[in-house]
Amino acid sequence: MIETLLSQLQAGAPSRKDWLSACCHPDAVLIRCMARMSLSKRTEKPVLKEVPETVVNGKHVYKKGRFLGKGGFARCYELMDTKTKTILAGKIVSKTLLVKQYQKDKMAQEIHIHRSLDHQHVVRLHGFFEDTDNVYILLELCPRRSLMELHKRRGPITDPEARYLSLQVAEGVEYIHNCHIIHRDLKLGNVFLNEEMQVKIGDFGLATTIEKEGERKKTLCGTPNYIAPEVLDKRGHSYEVDVWAVGCIVYTMLAGRPPFETASLKETYQKIKTNTYRIPSTMNPDAAKLVQALLQGEPSRRPKISDVRHFEFFHNGYLPNRLPTSCLTMAPKFDQHMDEMRRVRRAPSPSKALSARQIVNEDMMKSPGRPLHTVPENAQPSSQRSDTSSPRQTIDQSVRSLYKQITEVVKATNNREMLAAEDETEAPECLPVFWISKWVDYSDKYGIGYQLCDNSVGVLYNDSSKLVLDAAGNNMQYVEKDDREEYYMMNREMPRAMEKKLTLLKYFRSYMNEHLIKAGEKFAPKEGDELARLPCLRNWFRTRSAIVLYLSNGTLQLNFFQDHTKLILCPQLGSVTYIDAQKNFRTFKLSLLHELGCSADLRNRLKYAEGMVERLIAKSEKSLGTALPSLSNLHVASQPQQV
Repeated sequence: MIETLLSQLQAGAPSRKDWLSACCHPDAVLIRCMARMSLSKRTEKPVLKEVPETVVNGKHVYKKGRFLGKGGFARCYELMDTKTKTILAGKIVSKTLLVKQYQKDKMAQEIHIHRSLDHQHVVRLHGFFEDTDNVYILLELCPRRSLMELHKRRGPITDPEARYLSLQVAEGVEYIHNCHIIHRDLKLGNVFLNEEMQVKIGDFGLATTIEKEGERKKTLCGTPNYIAPEVLDKRGHSYEVDVWAVGCIVYTMLAGRPPFETASLKETYQKIKTNTYRIPSTMNPDAAKLVQALLQGEPSRRPKISDVRHFEFFHNGYLPNRLPTSCLTMAPKFDQHMDEMRRVRRAPSPSKALSARQIVNEDMMKSPGRPLHTVPENAQPSSQRSDTSSPRQTIDQSVRSLYKQITEVVKATNNREMLAAEDETEAPECLPVFWISKWVDYSDKYGIGYQLCDNSVGVLYNDSSKLVLDAAGNNMQYVEKDDREEYYMMNREMPRAMEKKLTLLKYFRSYMNEHLIKAGEKFAPKEGDELARLPCLRNWFRTRSAIVLYLSNGTLQLNFFQDHTKLILCPQLGSVTYIDAQKNFRTFKLSLLHELGCSADLRNRLKYAEGMVERLIAKSEKSLGTALPSLSNLHVASQPQQV
């Protein structure tokens, strides 16, 4: 069958029957890879026209904005309604890719199913239209991307975060099932996050409807790590496949990897069929019970999605009302005195609501001047150390991983022609969450002050301690030189040792407010800000050409003096973001740059970054287990400097 498919690919396009059979074959991933290789060798590839800068649909005129990504047949851009200024995500499919009738039917079914849905945890489909070249689907914009990017940046997340996210996923799936729809492709990459960090389920390309009760679907489809055993066994499937997928999502969020993932697709499918997976010893017992129920091999033994909210995991622990944006890259701080106060956000029934303890002792309430020493709920605290998401060992490993990735790109592009492949290697979903937008060097006396892109302000002091104040000016995060963290509220009593550092931070903040930030700009506090842990500047140094800034979440930033351009490198996502002099952002996957090449300019900047990372590693080794030392004394400035 593989040979048949490839011969048809070489000759033209395979039949619908052969293509569907291939996609459902146990070696589907191999087939798709071989198909892509075969297709890449064909000279008569369809040439996709550029998406026009302005798109017209009747009385509505849309202006094309940022590139959001691509996948399957579609390219995605921001589309702004010029009249209302509303910004939507435009999923744009070229008609040259919709030649076969089954392709048109598949798109029509996706639109038909998606447009019928209206729920707070489902991506909203606002409309669709076409012109001579493309089909346009207007979708709710989810600027915080998906759980996949969260997973890659963070690995395993805390129990409160998992409660918040998985409960919203379950609510969205329950609504979908009540509409007699099976999603059939639930996975981290299809669970999106809006600006308010609310879950939005999207991508209904494989969804189907149940016409009558008891109907079982026979189509083999899904994503390998999330496919239910009844799909692989061709027994027929229904709503239970989505329940299984939710179990895989919950497990992955808590364990940091999918339950059945292996290096071999065949082995993964075998583990799914035999229901072979391991619950990590670190997993909360209530979470383990939830996962075990959702991942029952027999579909009839799995709970209905409407029953998921009743599991003890959602009632025996802190459930936030909202998560801060910072949790996309840093574990939040969960004040232990809040553990009971917001425990039950949405009680499924009076009996369940009463089963949870609802009050907290008064002596646990925070008092003026008391630092809030906190740790993520599922972490093992030691000496009240709360920087569990970025211990020094992990950060050093992160630097080494980044060095390896950059070196591979530089070597691969060294002795061959540079390819103009930036469009193919661009990955806007990997845009960094945090970077340093402004900095002030006063290291001859105090340290370096900086502003993060969310307008929070921090200082790395000359004694290697750090202080960060959020954009609203309410919450402070103090990190001692041994990485212990303490949290304070502004305008409350401070320990005397903190007063001088707070005064210095206010000085830096005042300077940047006056010279570097728009005058009078205010940032209203949002619910969830009190949980935020922001990345802080961990190390920095200057050369004649650039300043190098290394954040505690592993992000490395280089600001080049001559042309005011920037490189931001993320080892967790394997990506590099280039910000040009006009502040335009382009983000690329390092693995694709390695495979397809990059421009000479980008390669030269990566080559420079390679040397800077090597310098960081050398200093880390020299420090013998202490924090990476500040190198600012090599370039002392008598006056504040800014870029």
